[in-house]
Amino acid sequence: MAPIRAIDADALEFDPLWLVERLRDGHRQGIGAVERLLLQEPPNSLMSWVAWQPGTALGAKLAAVFPGNEARGAGPNIRSVVVLFDGQDGRPQAVITGESFTRAKTAADSALGADLLARPDAATLAVLGAGAQAETQIRYLLAVRPPIRRVAIWNRTAEKARALAAALSVPGVEIGAVEDAEAAVRQADIISCVTASRDPVLRGVWLKPGAHVDLVGSFTPEMREADDEAMRRARLFVDTRRFAVGHCGEFSQAIAAGAIAPEDVVAELAELCAGAAGRRSADEITLFKNAGGGHLDLMVARAFHDLARRHVSG
Repeated sequence: MAPIRAIDADALEFDPLWLVERLRDGHRQGIGAVERLLLQEPPNSLMSWVAWQPGTALGAKLAAVFPGNEARGAGPNIRSVVVLFDGQDGRPQAVITGESFTRAKTAADSALGADLLARPDAATLAVLGAGAQAETQIRYLLAVRPPIRRVAIWNRTAEKARALAAALSVPGVEIGAVEDAEAAVRQADIISCVTASRDPVLRGVWLKPGAHVDLVGSFTPEMREADDEAMRRARLFVDTRRFAVGHCGEFSQAIAAGAIAPEDVVAELAELCAGAAGRRSADEITLFKNAGGGHLDLMVARAFHDLARRHVSG
């Protein structure tokens, strides 16, 4: 029996576009089953994501989400461990740790959505939120939209936005912190929200024609980053209907208020990757909800396992 490979995701080096393409391929292959378990002791959460691609692989991720960690200097807000199993005989193949696993998976999920939905000529990115996920989100969105030449970062604590902007350096791209979220959004072609907010940080009235919205932060019905007007104005897409519509506040609260209906979701990522129509015009507003799912963790775990194995054999 081959030994179980221990993989530190933080030690892996790769092009973000490589991981985005692995997700695209994974969606085309399909995932047989996926499930989620959420335990909460507010504001903290423990999530278990499991997925099974019959005959190929199965995996499970445990993620502890403690939103106050970064603010009090206790390390990252999300810590996780992933176990990958062989789909033929159930043999454990790898245990994957490292905070960059979930960050990379989340950013690649949003980047694939943006690649399928955002205008090809998008030149300005606004990021609402400056936590640990924001930097990875920026790098992946820049990878799929090279025309972006300006990144504006807003955060409720302005100092964090300034620190993130100062830490980022991308040739040919102006990256700066802003104190006016509305002004940044009104100018942006892509808006990425990476907060843990329970009250909308994004107002639909701010969105300009042709904008693409990327919602990342919420994962419970009580959390939401965009208001009802944003949901009404946009053509709605999700990574998975099951988790986005049923578990994320942007959808559950807007549906309860009568602003949208579940059938307003046009397509999920697997359908878009299979050729479903996305953006229909340059002026259309598109909105993508990044709700996550064990199938995404399984795709990334397989990719990282392949990468680590090639590194050893090479």
